[in-house]
Amino acid sequence: MPQDSNGKELSTGDTVTVIKDLKVGGTSATLKRGQVFKNIRVDEYSDSTVEVKDGRSTLVLKTEFLRKM
Repeated sequence: MPQDSNGKELSTGDTVTVIKDLKVGGTSATLKRGQVFKNIRVDEYSDSTVEVKDGRSTLVLKTEFLRKM
C-alpha cells in the first residue's frame, strides 16, 4: 500500500493535501502548497503514485508530496 509523506497508508477515496509547490509537466500550471484533492485513486501498479482529478484532467502525483487529511 502507498504511504503519504508522514507514513500513513493511502487508499482509494482518501482526501490528500499537497505539501510543496509542484510544477505540472507539459503546462505552465503550478499546484500550490495546501491544495486539497478528494477521492484519490491508488495506482495499482506503483506504490509511489496516486491519481487525482483537477477539473477535467487527471494528474499522477508522487505520494512523497502528499499528506492524508
